[in-house]
Amino acid sequence: MDGIHDMGGMQGFGDVRVSKSEPPFSAPWQGKAFALCLLASRAAGANVHAFRYAVERVPPADYLASYYGRWLLGAQNLLADSGMVSAEQVAARAARLSGHDVAEPKPPKPHKPRMPSGGPGNLRRVDTPPAFAVGDAVHVKDLHPAGHTRLPRYVRRRTGIVKAIQPAQVLPDSAAHFKGEDPAHVYSVEFSSRELWGAGSEPFTLSIDLFEPYLEAAA
Repeated sequence: MDGIHDMGGMQGFGDVRVSKSEPPFSAPWQGKAFALCLLASRAAGANVHAFRYAVERVPPADYLASYYGRWLLGAQNLLADSGMVSAEQVAARAARLSGHDVAEPKPPKPHKPRMPSGGPGNLRRVDTPPAFAVGDAVHVKDLHPAGHTRLPRYVRRRTGIVKAIQPAQVLPDSAAHFKGEDPAHVYSVEFSSRELWGAGSEPFTLSIDLFEPYLEAAA
């Protein structure tokens, strides 16, 4: 899906600053939020791709409010998806914590997702040979799926060169919705900055790992 989470190539968010001395959690609640997200994912029977899709569905204003805040809301989406906790239950609990006398809503019926696994992690074997070779020019398809994808918006409709063939992996677009692992070949594709952002951009190259279903041979 196209949403606020897909910020690559966008302007107006200020400089990116990284501090090696910054602690992983700047406040105690953030560590608790991280732990709750891990527990929620396990309780909901989710995979990492489903969790990413759950976070993507957080409303834009809430998504931008705080990093671990969006994780908590994503965990709530996961629990709602699997019927573990409803939005009404969360709202009632928050109201009671605020001192309001609110009745407990009827719990939903759990319906955890099920999907056969090809093993731990995401690396898989694909029996068919790669469609592209190192040095091939490839064009990125103009895809706008309603569900999850790992295809950044700013590379769609752009042409690059395959620089490496990576190990095949579980396709996030399918796994996030528990439709199957659908493993696919992965390519490191190099793009020029001017191909991505126009002739006036600073000249450099950018390499992005892309799944085979996102690509087609360049005309």
